[in-house]
This record gives sequence, structure tokens and C-alpha cells, in this order.
Amino acid sequence: MSTIKFFDQVNQNFDKAAAYTKHDKGILSQIKICNSVYHITFPVKRDDGSITTVNAWRAEHSQHKLPVKGGIRYAPSVNEDEVMALSALMTYKCAIVDVPFGGAKGGIRINKNDFSESELERITRRYTFELIKKNFIGPGIDVPAPDYGTGAREMSWIADTYNSMTDSNINAFACVTGKPIPQGGVRGRTEATGRGTFFGIREACDIADDMKRLGLKPGLDGKRVVVQGLGNVGYYAAKFLQQGGAVIVGIAEYEGAIYAPKGLDVDAVAKHRREKGSILDFPGAKNLAKNSEALELDCDILVPAALENQITMDNAGRIKARIIAEAANGPVTADASEALLAAGKIIIPDMYLNAGGVTVSYFEWLKNLSHVRFGRMNKRFEEDVNTRLLRTVEEMTGKKLPKALFDTIVHGPDEEDLVNSGLEETMISSYRQIREVKHQHNDAISLRTAAFISAINKVALAYKELGIFP
Repeated sequence: MSTIKFFDQVNQNFDKAAAYTKHDKGILSQIKICNSVYHITFPVKRDDGSITTVNAWRAEHSQHKLPVKGGIRYAPSVNEDEVMALSALMTYKCAIVDVPFGGAKGGIRINKNDFSESELERITRRYTFELIKKNFIGPGIDVPAPDYGTGAREMSWIADTYNSMTDSNINAFACVTGKPIPQGGVRGRTEATGRGTFFGIREACDIADDMKRLGLKPGLDGKRVVVQGLGNVGYYAAKFLQQGGAVIVGIAEYEGAIYAPKGLDVDAVAKHRREKGSILDFPGAKNLAKNSEALELDCDILVPAALENQITMDNAGRIKARIIAEAANGPVTADASEALLAAGKIIIPDMYLNAGGVTVSYFEWLKNLSHVRFGRMNKRFEEDVNTRLLRTVEEMTGKKLPKALFDTIVHGPDEEDLVNSGLEETMISSYRQIREVKHQHNDAISLRTAAFISAINKVALAYKELGIFP
């Protein structure tokens, strides 16, 4: 297995793309480097009175735009190299989808299952306290979000801690995104990364020339999909892909994997796992001894939606999927990517495909700063306009529309409608930008390299606009 560090892998991809640009070496070096890393060690009192020491990090990769943005993950594998790599990917990800943030990432090295809810709250609040002390959090400075092992609950603890420890500020709750709705969260955020993954895969599959090269027909209909990871991202990606016409033939989780050539019902599998504690032994599906075996199943689209370094040179030669859609961060190592591309496969890169989360986090941040719910100003107005229009059509034609159809057409957009529409437009336009860069290089580069080139150009322009570089 490759021993190259995660951050080095990101920079390896960066260097490959940078070679296609004409930017000065100084500005490329500034873009690539991680600006700030804060390593925190603090004691936590357990419920039984004992004391444990916790290690945590926050990395701010690039401050070419403020605030910086990136999730916080809770996992026993968290380390400094990982948060630096993920913060760099956040910089490039935000640039690719034109979200005006710099990149950041945080993590706490714990296994959540080893701690009670009250202990997790103490850990989260202490971590937030440490970030406040060093000015590593704030609505205009650094805005965390959920990641692996965290969710709305942890974000609410962070928001409450920040609000209680800082001077009165009406924008205080914009210090973090992914919050519960009553605390200023935005509808659609929970599904955002999975939904964005779906939009990205759908857009890629709609490119007839690319599908023809793979021996596939355009569109999602009937395409066989394997999803690794049934967490927040994997579940919603699989659910929306299924609704879009794809057939989910395999699902993997840490306890194992299941396979059913005729298809799996995603919601039924999720229900089975909640009730049984495992996806294994799902009716009508075959159990696979190792979850890694799912990566090697015969399918059209493979969606790694778990952790990094899942496809390496050790297993790249056994990957049968023709499209690898990186829903997770860094699931394919740099050398494995080269091997897959040489085998004629398409890799939809992570820093584009899983950008749905940060895109909708941006919408939440804007909502918190404007203090107005999306749709509040125009929903009723649009419904009135649509009603008058339909009534006019009915009068002119002498025919009445069925009430259900009438109500559907009249319905004005609510917050979730607007959020999902904005996300869809972002994912479609961003993919087209990446393909345009690829086309400018005579299609001789990968989508990943094209995405990096796009990101580098945008970040370089931002630095030049700041007057830092000529």
C-alpha cells in the first residue's frame, strides 16, 4: 500500500496542474502552503470522574478570502497531516464552485462510541473555547461545519459556546454552519453533500461523448452503482441516484458489504441496518466477507463515500467500474488515479463532487448574516402571480385544471426549494467549467487536473486582486 502522506498527495496533484499554468512560482508556492495549523491538547473529565487527554487540530490553509471554511471531524484517525490535506482540498473546492471562502479543516482524535453525550458536549465546548482563544473561529474569520462523526448537535454546541463567550453580536450564530433549523440552520443542509454528488454524477453521465467512450448510454437510467459508505453522504447519494433511475447493486459499510445484481432498495437497507445494527443479511442480497470487496464489484459507477485512501495501487487493477465518483475526500490515491485513468476510466474528482456541503453551508452563512429566511420575501408574491396566470389561461380556454396540478404549479418556492435549486445550478455550472478547461487542453488531462487548474487560476486571481502579487 502507498505510504505517501495525504497532504503530499494533494500537493502532488496540485503540482501536476500547476505545470499547465503560467503563474509565478512564488504565487504557486503561496497557494499550495498551509498558512496556519493549531494543535490543541486539553483534559476532559469523564462521567466517572477520571481525566482523559484529547488531541485536536484546526488548519487554515488559505486566507485569500475570508472567512475560511471547513468541517470538523471526530475520528480516532485524525492527525495533523489529514487536517492540512483536507483544508487544502477545501480551498480548491470553494474556488471550483465559486464559493467565496478560503479553506480550513478541523478534527478531534476520539472514537465517539467511547464517550457519553455529556462527555462529547464537554469535549466540543472545550474545543470551541480553545478556538476562540486563538481567533480560529468567527463569522468573518473561520466558520466550521459538520464532517465525519459530527452533525447538527455538535454544531449547536459550538454556536452556543461561541455566542456565550463573545461580545454581543447579532451575527454570532454565523460562526458555524450545519446547525439545527431553530438555531439558524438552513433547510436542505443535511442532504446537501449527497444531493450535490447526485447532481454531479448526473451531469457527467449526460455528456454523450464521454459516455460513448466508456461504452455507456447517456443518462442515469439503468446504470449499476456501488456505494461505499452508508453515512450521511453515501445514504443520500445512493437515495437520489436510485430516484434518478440508477440501480444500486452494492452497498458497503464498516461491518461488511452486500450485493444484489437486480438492485437494492436504499431506504430498506438503511431500515434493516437501524434494526439489526448491520447491513449484512439483508433479504435478497449476498453478503461479502470484506467491505473492500464491494469496490471491486462489476458496476458502471463506483461511489466511494467513506474515508480517504480506499483505492490504492494494491486494488486499482481490480476496479471494474467505468466511472469512479469520489464522494469522499481523497478516496483514490494519486498513483492509483493514474492507473485508473490509463485503464480508460473516468474519475469525477472529490473537490468538485462533494462540494454540495460547502455550497449549502454558504447559503446558510448568508441567511445568518441577512437574518431573513430564503423565500420569505417572495413566496406569496410568486404564488399570487402564478394563480392569476393560471386563472387567465382557464378563462381563455374554458377548461379547468385538476386541483392537484393547479396547486403544484402555483406553489411558490420555499427555503428548501431555493437551496436545492441553487445547489443544482452550482454543480452543473461548475462541472461545465471543469470540462471547458479540460477541452482547452485538448482533453489530454484528467478532470482532476482540470479542476485543480480552475481552482489555481481563481485563487491566484484573488491574491493578485489583494495586491499581494503583481
